[in-house]
Amino acid sequence: MTGGKWERRIRRADLLAAAHPFAAEGLRFYQQVASFQQSFYESLEAASGAAKQVRAPGSLRDELALFSLLPWFGSFLAFVQDIAPPPLAASAAELHAAGGTRWEEVLDELWRAGADGGATLAAAEGHIAWAFLQPYAEHLADRTERPDTEPEGQPELGGGTPPLCPLCASRPQVGVLRPLGDGAKRSLLCSLCATEWDFRRIVCPGCGEESVDKLPVYVAEELPHVRVEACDTCRRYIKTIDLTKDGHAVPVVDELAAIPLSLWAAESRYEKLATNLLGL
Repeated sequence: MTGGKWERRIRRADLLAAAHPFAAEGLRFYQQVASFQQSFYESLEAASGAAKQVRAPGSLRDELALFSLLPWFGSFLAFVQDIAPPPLAASAAELHAAGGTRWEEVLDELWRAGADGGATLAAAEGHIAWAFLQPYAEHLADRTERPDTEPEGQPELGGGTPPLCPLCASRPQVGVLRPLGDGAKRSLLCSLCATEWDFRRIVCPGCGEESVDKLPVYVAEELPHVRVEACDTCRRYIKTIDLTKDGHAVPVVDELAAIPLSLWAAESRYEKLATNLLGL
């Protein structure tokens, strides 16, 4: 069973919420959503078993089991109405009232859209669909034999480094620095299916910029193991979790807690590669 990773995420959110009041409200919201995602993920896992499938590189989005997803999506919309901030709750209520045909359209468009998201979806619709489809995508990724090659046609940056997820072609949500010898190795974590892949340290994952002078890094004293890695060429950024400084960090959760970094990036007019569950 791989559902234990959801428990780690939920526990980490609880710990960070207690330690950092400025992030508590957002982390409590995440805990509730993650609890639903965990139940959804575990139901998928129980239904499919542990066997892995061979999927071609970049093909994860080729399958979407709408028939089995729609009942869960109705429940998720009702759940979001109860626990989300008012604007998001209102959007969930409107979408819930629209019925199954509209649900199919929203889920299908978000799923098929790739790195840039659904072009015709309202921002809130896309955000709700993305949060719902995350555990489904993560389940498929966990049941996939990892490809030995990168997807054909995917652009490469900085000496052959793929900027998009090798399984579903989504943008990265967060970077990770893991101990390697006397230094650290960098990887990226997918915003949809949570696949992690290697990525060179001194390269912008947005545009491939390699000049150190154009790649500023910012760290806030509240969370010294989290850093903004920005690019002055494309004006985009990603947060990176440094596990050499805090080995207990859970990247997708610690990234949510780093609200001071999001504020600094916004004030400095950098745009995030992929927004998180809090819209940051």
